[in-house]
Amino acid sequence: MKMSLFSLRLLLSVVLVGGVRVSWAQSAYMDSLEKWRKNYVETHDVLKTREERSLLRFYPVDRDYSVDCSFERLADSAWFEMPTSGKTKTARKYGRLTFRLHDTTMHLVVFQLQKLLAKAETKDYLFVGFLDVTSAVDTYGAGRYIDCMIGDIRGGRMVLDFNKAYNPSCAYATGYNCPIPPRENDLPVAILAGEKNYGGKVH
Repeated sequence: MKMSLFSLRLLLSVVLVGGVRVSWAQSAYMDSLEKWRKNYVETHDVLKTREERSLLRFYPVDRDYSVDCSFERLADSAWFEMPTSGKTKTARKYGRLTFRLHDTTMHLVVFQLQKLLAKAETKDYLFVGFLDVTSAVDTYGAGRYIDCMIGDIRGGRMVLDFNKAYNPSCAYATGYNCPIPPRENDLPVAILAGEKNYGGKVH
């Protein structure tokens, strides 16, 4: 069946508009990650000098590592003492994420720290600590973190962006009390996104 000239033009316009929307979304995403990374470097709480911050290293931004997860609330989870590089921190399992990456279904536990509940500005803070195949090779051996908030969970889903994975303070200096991700958050794949090993010396 032959397509009329009008139908062909309409189809082409739909394809072009769709392509523009995808391109704009990709550009907006990259811009947001660049701003996040710049802010992370410029406001680093351990590395104070420009020279020290220049030694921070990252994987190239890859949108495939921004994954849509289903979220299961663990409402009856008890508080426990989470091991850290120093003592312990009181935490609880707030929820459980399920997602697919590299054709593999995986899970990560989202944690809430009791100490943060005492302050209005941090009471909604959550975090995901994880290890993966790159840990102790290209990335920090004790694991990396991704910050999130209760408001990021909508309709039983949450976007987890590994491009925002960062090293704990212990990766740069001694004397910090950094939570150690539990074995259940040890991923069986290489997460080639986010922050790499620090390029300088640990203080």
